[in-house]
Amino acid sequence: MNGEKKFAVLIDSENISSNYINIIFDEISKEGTATYKRIYGDWTKNDSKWKKVLLEYSIVPIQQYSYTKGKNATDSAMIIDAMDILYSSNVDGFCLVSSDSDFTRLASRLRESGKTVIGMGESKTPKPFIAACEKFKFLDILLCAAENEDNCPDNQEEKIIPPLKQSAELQPIIKAIKTIVNETSDESGWLNAGTLGSILVKRFPEFDVRNFGFSKMTPFLESINTVETKRENLGNNGVQIVYVKNKKRRR
Repeated sequence: MNGEKKFAVLIDSENISSNYINIIFDEISKEGTATYKRIYGDWTKNDSKWKKVLLEYSIVPIQQYSYTKGKNATDSAMIIDAMDILYSSNVDGFCLVSSDSDFTRLASRLRESGKTVIGMGESKTPKPFIAACEKFKFLDILLCAAENEDNCPDNQEEKIIPPLKQSAELQPIIKAIKTIVNETSDESGWLNAGTLGSILVKRFPEFDVRNFGFSKMTPFLESINTVETKRENLGNNGVQIVYVKNKKRRR
């Protein structure tokens, strides 16, 4: 489609399982079009499960021999290729698929050149690499969520989930929501939920409601007992806008 962002998807085969292949391209399709699809590794090895899916997804394998044991030549090849694409091709962004912190500087450099950088890796990915990306997707969590969804009937409504426990991962998010609403809301204290979500992603590149077991933003917000939500209909087309504000504490 015209106007869609064009991405170079670069995959570290030695660091990412082929089990995530569907998730990788499903997620990048939400952001734009994958015009480059390349994967890096030593394809002379016979134990790579990636070989079975390369043709199906039209991914170009880039051969990189492991000249020295213990040295990751694949990382270097992927970094060099990314810079070549940056200077010679018309792409709007890059999708770096790896859980390796060695790509932190690459992500920063690509963003310095005005490119959108989306990272994808497992939840074990080091924080510096996550922070260097504009968005970061946890593939293991998304795969788990997708598998659970596949086991549910198509017509099953989303279950009502009890208020989220204030886990260590969630506490910074809840604190940020409170701050954002206080700073950005209108005079009555309400803030559009979509605006809130956009600001959260800028502050937390890894933020995704699916990480907390939700498929959409509104149920996630409704599960937090420190915020209040309301829905407002727009005209006769049934479209609803959701607003959120901090709940007033009762004495």
